[in-house]
Amino acid sequence: MPTLGRRSGALSLAVALGALSAHAGTPARVDAQVPAQAPPALQAAATPPQQTSVPPLQAPIPPAGRLVAITNATVLTASHGTIERGTILIRDGRIAEVGTNVQVPAGAQVIDGTGKYVMPGIIDSHAHTGIEAVNEGSNSVTSEVRVEDVLRQDGGGIYRELAGGVTTIQVYHGSANTIGGQSSTLKLRYGLPVDSLYFQGAPLGLKFALGENVRQTNYQPQPGQPRRYPLTRMGVEEVLRDAFTRAQAYRREWQAYETARRAVRRGQPEPLPPRRDLQLDPLVEILEGRRLAHVHAYRAEEMLMMMGVARDFGFRVASFEHGLEGYKIGNELAAAGTGVSTFSDFWAYKLEAWDAIPQNAALMAERGVVVSINSDSDERSRRLYQEAAKTVHYGGASEEEALRMITLNPARQLGIEGRTGSIDVGKDADLAIFNGHPFAPGSRVEKTLIDGRVFFDRDRAPTLENLIEQMRRQQPRQGGRPVTSAGGAQ
Repeated sequence: MPTLGRRSGALSLAVALGALSAHAGTPARVDAQVPAQAPPALQAAATPPQQTSVPPLQAPIPPAGRLVAITNATVLTASHGTIERGTILIRDGRIAEVGTNVQVPAGAQVIDGTGKYVMPGIIDSHAHTGIEAVNEGSNSVTSEVRVEDVLRQDGGGIYRELAGGVTTIQVYHGSANTIGGQSSTLKLRYGLPVDSLYFQGAPLGLKFALGENVRQTNYQPQPGQPRRYPLTRMGVEEVLRDAFTRAQAYRREWQAYETARRAVRRGQPEPLPPRRDLQLDPLVEILEGRRLAHVHAYRAEEMLMMMGVARDFGFRVASFEHGLEGYKIGNELAAAGTGVSTFSDFWAYKLEAWDAIPQNAALMAERGVVVSINSDSDERSRRLYQEAAKTVHYGGASEEEALRMITLNPARQLGIEGRTGSIDVGKDADLAIFNGHPFAPGSRVEKTLIDGRVFFDRDRAPTLENLIEQMRRQQPRQGGRPVTSAGGAQ
C-alpha cells in the first residue's frame, strides 16, 4: 500500500535522524502518534522497521595537518586584502606560505579550491557552547567558579558550529552575577578529548555583568525568599569597588609575605603564607594584567561607570559584551582601548536593549573601536558569517571590516591575534572553505580546518542530505523503485 509505504519510509528517516541527533549530543525522541485502537497494519507501519539498518554516524578524528595545500582559491585574508587564485601551504598546522606563486611540495594533501572562497576560521567571542551549567546565581561575586570544570567535548553545538566555519570560541559563565566565573577559550577539535579543546596559551578571562540580569529585575523570588543584593545600579558599582578593594588588600598581604620569605635567613622559620582566597585570586590577576575583563553590558552609562572603576583600579576592560548602546560612546570606548562584542540586529527584547540600533557595529568601527559580532547562542553561532554581512547592509561597513568582525577583531579582544584571526604566514591554519563568498545568501561551508586538520567536511559529514542518500542506497529496489518495509513501492 503506497500510503503505508510513505509513512514507514518517513519513520525510518525519523529514526535515523534521531540517531544523528543523539550522536551530536542533542536528545532525540521519535513518538509515533498511533490511536489506541489503530488497525494492526497501521500499528505495524508506525513501528520503526528493524531491518532498516543505519550505522552509527561518526565524526572521525582527522589526521594531523603535516603538509596541506589549498590551491586556486579566492583567499580572504582579513589582514591584507583578497588574493585571487591563491594557494595556502600548511606545514605542521601552521600557515607556511600564502600567495599566487606558491609551489606545492610533493606528497602534500591537496584541497582543490577552484571556485571556492577561503577565509580565516570564524571566532565567536561570546558563546555558551558545550557546558552543563551557565550561571552560579547564588552570590553577586562568584569569580571562583570555572567554565572548564563543566565542559563537554561531545556537545552537539560544537559540531554544528564547525559546520558554520567556526574554529574558536570563548565560552562564558552567564550574566547572573556582577562578577561571574572564569571563561575558557576553545578550539573546536570535535572528537578529541575535552583537554584537547583548550586553546593553549590564550589569555585567561573573567566574566562581569551589569544591568537588569544582575539586579534580577526579571526575577520574582519565592514567598519568604529575600532578594539578592544588589537591586540598583548604585549597588552594582559598590559590589565592583568592594571586590577590587578586597583584592588590592589581598595582593598586599601576599606581597608582604613574599618580601618576608625572601628575607628569611638560614635557620630561621619561614613566615606563614596568607590564606588562599579562590574568589580574589582572579581579581588580582586582572589587577596585574594577567587576566582579561569581559563585561556584559547594554547601556552607555553603565559602560562608562565600568570604565571609571577600571581606571580607578588600574586595569583595562578588554571588551564589553553586547554593548548595544556603544554607538553613543564610541569616542570613549576607543580612547580606553576597550572593544565591543555585539549583536548585528538583535534589539528591543528587554528595556535595556530598547535604544539599540542595527547600525551600532558600523558606527563604533568608524570611531576606531575594535568591534566583533558574537552569537550568545549555539544556533546563531553556526551562521555568524551571515550576521557579519548585516553590518554591510545596515551600517555600510566595508566587506573587509565586516569580515574582521568575525575573525581578526574577536581575536584581538581575546588576545590571540598573534595565533589566529587572519590568513598570515606563521599563524595557526584555522580556516573555513566556502562554496561562494561568505556573505552571499546561498553560500555554505564546505570544509573547516583547525591547525590544518579537516574537522568538518561536508562531503563526509552526517548531514541530512548525506543521510538520505545513504538510506536510498541501502534500500532494496524492485523495478527501479525503492521498496519500503511495508512491502509497497514508493
